[in-house]
Amino acid sequence: MPHETPPAHTDGSGRPLRERKLWIPQMSWGGAVAFAAAFRSVSIDAEICPDSDARTLELGSCHTSGEECLPARTTLGNFLKIVEKPGFVPDRTAFFMPTADGPCRFGQYAPYIRKVLRDLGLSEVLVFTPSSRDGYQGIGAQAQELMRNAYRGLVCADILRKMLHRIRPHEVHRGDTDEVHEQAITAIAGVLERPGVAPDTRLRQLEAALRVARDAFRRVRVRYTRRPLIGVVGEIACRLTPSMNDDIIRTIEKRGGECTLAHIVEWVFYTNTEHQRRLRQEGRGFSKAMLVAKISNSIQHRDEHRLSRIFASDFRGYEEPEVQRVLRYSEPYLPAAGALGEMTLSVGKAVFHYHQGCDGVVDVSPFGCMNGIVTEAIYPRVSADCDDMPIRNFFFDGTGTGLGHVIGVFMELARSYQARRKVERVYPATSPFPPG
Repeated sequence: MPHETPPAHTDGSGRPLRERKLWIPQMSWGGAVAFAAAFRSVSIDAEICPDSDARTLELGSCHTSGEECLPARTTLGNFLKIVEKPGFVPDRTAFFMPTADGPCRFGQYAPYIRKVLRDLGLSEVLVFTPSSRDGYQGIGAQAQELMRNAYRGLVCADILRKMLHRIRPHEVHRGDTDEVHEQAITAIAGVLERPGVAPDTRLRQLEAALRVARDAFRRVRVRYTRRPLIGVVGEIACRLTPSMNDDIIRTIEKRGGECTLAHIVEWVFYTNTEHQRRLRQEGRGFSKAMLVAKISNSIQHRDEHRLSRIFASDFRGYEEPEVQRVLRYSEPYLPAAGALGEMTLSVGKAVFHYHQGCDGVVDVSPFGCMNGIVTEAIYPRVSADCDDMPIRNFFFDGTGTGLGHVIGVFMELARSYQARRKVERVYPATSPFPPG
């Protein structure tokens, strides 16, 4: 048997992933919990990283130059908090850190984390990078099962987060909606983490868990008021992680608003679309790779439809658009074939929110983020084309300077726009308000 060369950049002692604890960064609490459960379904001990705090940024800042974005510092800092935990054993530890091509510094997170660990004498820690050659080391034949479970977990987390944001601003007793959301995420994780469950059986079990969650959300006592609806877009980690954005959605809710937040799986469908576009550019429009891509995309859409249809009446007026529609809306401002990534999705989604009947859009990004800088330059034109709907960029660097006054001003603009909005807003069946 020929000698097999190990992956060139895999750190660690060579101990397989199944003999380590895998730590998952929190990019949305619910999504991370579901993702960790998916790893446990294939017998990999996975747990989410602890919540971010002052120690997170202290540790992250000690090993960065100050020019890195907030998600980079936060991710590194939370990994280093694991190193400080009692009982930490380097060769029994792995950190989950995906990577990507493109202009964003996200592609450098994994190599830089490896460097920091080496400098600290912790080269035995494995940095688990799914898109690299060692991505499925220790998983083998169960890789497809893991990927499908993880995807379904993200879909469920998106759905439950949307219900959280739809109900919480109207709850009578503060905290009731958060409690239902946490219980629902825990139940979904319980379904996902069971090993050896057939895909169709697991999907039915997820549907059942979501129905229980839906009914629990519907039992939350609410007092509906006609609040301005604010679309939240932007850089994916920052917009989905309250600790990175000073809990901007709660702040908007406290100031009388309600939010609809861009989903995680929006990015999945976008990357699927981009992959197929590149295959066509390479002259591989009729190829095995294209067939596999189309089948995978079709299965993902089917799973997403089956899980989300349970909440169809609850999400009336809050539906997520097909990614192709978002890209069409972006075309006059940032054509998808030229301006890639979150900036294109954010601009297109802002236009969608106008047609949805939203009363404003906030774009959430880390300080210095290229995506936010570009969209900030584009939004004045978008706003002018959308009846001067208020659109505001918010940049975050971890200093926690407070959003109260700025959000207060923005919400006054949103209320003014709400009073003159030309696009009719659709409300769920449970809402007491007629369309308008």
